[in-house]
Amino acid sequence: MSGHSKWHNIQKTKGAADAKRSAAFTKIAREIIVAVKEGGSGDPNNNSRLATVIAKAKAVNMPNDNIKRTIDKALGAGNTDSYEAVTYEGYGPGGVAVIVEALTDNRQRTAPEVRHAFDKCNGNLGAIGCVSWSFDKKGVIVIDNEDGKLDEETVMMDALDAGAADFEADGPALEITCDPDAFNDVVKALEEKGYSFVSAEVEMVPQNYITLSGEGDVKNMQKLIDMLEDSDDVQNVWHNWDNN
Repeated sequence: MSGHSKWHNIQKTKGAADAKRSAAFTKIAREIIVAVKEGGSGDPNNNSRLATVIAKAKAVNMPNDNIKRTIDKALGAGNTDSYEAVTYEGYGPGGVAVIVEALTDNRQRTAPEVRHAFDKCNGNLGAIGCVSWSFDKKGVIVIDNEDGKLDEETVMMDALDAGAADFEADGPALEITCDPDAFNDVVKALEEKGYSFVSAEVEMVPQNYITLSGEGDVKNMQKLIDMLEDSDDVQNVWHNWDNN
């Protein structure tokens, strides 16, 4: 999600339990393994996909030792982990568009799990392409300015100089968006300026948002997101629900 909805989600994540943080690290480790194997290199300077995942890992405070250990594991001759990327699309309650990105070593396990979540929460799993047309892939970087120490104008100019396409100040959140192909360069340039991020990844950003008014729909939509995110195989859940 972008803008205020993105910040709302980050605030929840910041206060998440250690178990949630551990699960996030496990999922990112899976992404690192895939990035190393598909990119053929453990060096982010020579593997753009790995660089993208490392930026995401750092934003959620995954320790550097964990990142290095996972890269070394992926490069190891004895490593047999094999995951494939699978995307599911569908509708949640009230017609909310939902995209589910998974990395799995067993489609026969993952697909029924995802379908069950949609069915259980009054949603419908659809065909590939049924909702993705209403999302744009963008690099999204969020900087926390809750203490107000950062000058918005300076951050904006630094972001645009780094190659960003847009900048938005939404309360305590400073959100920078860029073309996915420019993401790694923008992240690197901002890191060199001394900025740290609370979120940095390539996202599916909705072109419009849906507000749910019914209490039942709101509860089911939140339950759907929770069920999907609790799945070990699910990496990302993108949706156009305005849940602020």
